[in-house]
Amino acid sequence: MQKSLQFNVTPHFRADHPSADLHQPSLVKQQDLFNTAPAPWEVDDLVSHIVAKIVFSTGPQQPFDYLVPENLVPVAVAGRRMRVPFGRGDRLVQGYCVEVGAKQVLPNKLKSIREVVDDVTLLSRTMLGLTRWMAEYYLCPWGQVLEAVVPAAVRGNAGTREVTLLTVPRETAMQLATLKLPAKQHAALTILAAAGKALTPPELAQAAGCTLAPIMALRKKKLVHVEVRRVSFAHFDDTPAEAEPSKQLNEDQAAALKTILHAVDEERHQTVLLHGVTGSGKTEVYLQAIDRVVAAGKQAIVLVPEISLTPQTKQRFRARFNQIALLHSHMNDVERHWQWKRIASGHIPVVVGARSAIFAPTPRLGMIILDEEHDSSFKQDSSPRYHARDVAAWRAESENAPLILGSATPSLESWRQTQTGAITLVSMPRRVNNYPLPDVKTVDLRVDRKSMGRGAISRPLYQAMRRTIEEEGQMILLLNRRGYATHIQCPACGEKVVCPECEIALTHHLADNVAICHYCDYRQAAPKSCPACGFTGIHFFGYGTQKLEAEVKARFPGVECLRMDSDTMKKPGSHEAALDRFRCGDAKILVGTQMIAKGLDFPNVTLVGVINADTALHFPDVRAGERTFQLITQVAGRTGRGHKGGQVLVQTLSPDHPAIEAAARHDYTLFAGRELPFREKFQFSPFAKMVRLVARAETAAAPEAFLDEFAKQLQKVAIPLELKLHLQGPAAAPIEKLRGQYRFHLLLKSLDGENLRKAVQMVAAKTKSPDEVIWTIDVDPVDMM
Repeated sequence: MQKSLQFNVTPHFRADHPSADLHQPSLVKQQDLFNTAPAPWEVDDLVSHIVAKIVFSTGPQQPFDYLVPENLVPVAVAGRRMRVPFGRGDRLVQGYCVEVGAKQVLPNKLKSIREVVDDVTLLSRTMLGLTRWMAEYYLCPWGQVLEAVVPAAVRGNAGTREVTLLTVPRETAMQLATLKLPAKQHAALTILAAAGKALTPPELAQAAGCTLAPIMALRKKKLVHVEVRRVSFAHFDDTPAEAEPSKQLNEDQAAALKTILHAVDEERHQTVLLHGVTGSGKTEVYLQAIDRVVAAGKQAIVLVPEISLTPQTKQRFRARFNQIALLHSHMNDVERHWQWKRIASGHIPVVVGARSAIFAPTPRLGMIILDEEHDSSFKQDSSPRYHARDVAAWRAESENAPLILGSATPSLESWRQTQTGAITLVSMPRRVNNYPLPDVKTVDLRVDRKSMGRGAISRPLYQAMRRTIEEEGQMILLLNRRGYATHIQCPACGEKVVCPECEIALTHHLADNVAICHYCDYRQAAPKSCPACGFTGIHFFGYGTQKLEAEVKARFPGVECLRMDSDTMKKPGSHEAALDRFRCGDAKILVGTQMIAKGLDFPNVTLVGVINADTALHFPDVRAGERTFQLITQVAGRTGRGHKGGQVLVQTLSPDHPAIEAAARHDYTLFAGRELPFREKFQFSPFAKMVRLVARAETAAAPEAFLDEFAKQLQKVAIPLELKLHLQGPAAAPIEKLRGQYRFHLLLKSLDGENLRKAVQMVAAKTKSPDEVIWTIDVDPVDMM
């Protein structure tokens, strides 16, 4: 979260930009690259120069102009970083060059670039255009976007080091026989000339069997050419998986592939929503479409939402293509930089990764695929708060590449665009091999709670689990709450154990017997008695995955149970190891949070149990029902993928809720048909554009007053813009206190998204918040908590 001054966005170039200290008022003026309006008496003094436009990642948000010295003209390329003097003291500051061009300027009016930092271009012209669009659309500084798009590992040259390389100049090589040199120097020079490649001084000394002294003597006599270059020393195993042939497509898959290949072969942009039920073979369609893209000499980017999806996805793609690049958050900096360089070289045909992989520097982009496009993890939760789906749409259109959005439960935003014709809908309503969709039944906990005792597993689910074990099947149990007990409370006085920073109930984790806040990671020892009244019979209520695992092991002794949540999957490679154990049948029961709900394909899974479908159903969030429908549908799709068939039991206190009813019937159209009219009536996305402002401070009054004033200014600005604006709030956020600060939010809605953003930008530009208030702007918000 950033202070309000960071949102005074000026995305367009302006005439006079201050060349001052990054944190001080304007001192010296820098002219703009394109607005060339000198005073009449200065016209005769204009001189043509090469001028670079520089954007800084911190400080002033507008670009600044700098002269490019003649010696730097060959390397001063847009998309590289440069060091420039800034402010009254001319201290050197690093920025991104976003444009270079010839311009008539007055002598001594502009400062000059001191150094070009990069020897390769980090951002292509298309990527520079993308970052500028992101800054304008998401109302954040351009430099901040540039910093987000270029990974820190690339900016820091992780895994590289500077080395001195020696070669023999052509004229020296021609005179080698006549040169009078000491024997060791002559031998070293002869070996270097014959090497056919550059050598480092230690390498040459070893080859010549001498110390570094003769090498240094050759350098002093200028008989060798010396070049200092940064080289990579990162090497990773990239052994291809065992080759896998293409699979025979069914009628639905073939029709979907045909639609996609039309756009590929014609090299035109088209967005296709591939709406296929779970198990319909969407991945095979992706693979065969990418085959055509790669055959045409182009590259494909495939985005997946969860790191847990990556192991199986990685293996399938590696089995089809010789080389792929994998980008995800579990990589270290050296691996990330190494992959980035391989992608930029054009040698890697397929890039598979999470949200930020949309910025992969593919020089010949031929297709973008978003698998599980509905997933909320595609939305960045820190500035720049971009959505990978929208960024992918902009990039695909600008590079004439098709964009494929795949999901069994599409976002209502994408579904609505198929109704308006903006997106082409392709349906795959049947599973491969005509396997039936699993039978889904709800277990009404209002009735069954009395008969199920104190456990999380109802009697119908317990009986189904027993049958599955007897039939040598496997099962998945979903509970989207980690930890052991969800809250700790005294039955005598009612006191709850809460986080002192967030005022949220602490979750009990049994392994270390600690109570943890899942929002700020505050920890304390689990209390043995009530901290308020001292009662020793304090209770631990609610169920998390730890307690569910313990119950499963107690009720099914001798049956291997595996738990997957963020507590058990911390180490690199832990996802792969856990899923391999489950795939091999070493574990019969897989317990986990939403990370096990998508993308997993295990034919022997014949039962899925949803322990509590109401976990997020009643959150004060317009998307609560949509998320519940998606989660149940996705986890239900993990079963019935083999000849044994499958069954799903959904435990809920709200069996008649429309989202749960539709999920039980595998009926997305029914869900969308009920949900969209509600969204339209109350002007929510996808029918209206939304912007959410969140302000926080150590006292509740300050952020509320700030947002109240912001709302009043917005209403004034809306009048000349003829903007019909609907405001909700300011009000306390659902999570009112977080990390010691009180949070208030203001939701803005309008049918005119462009003018809505313009209004917010105008008010933000002239708004100065109190020092104690920190606030953020979230365009197209996904999380309302």
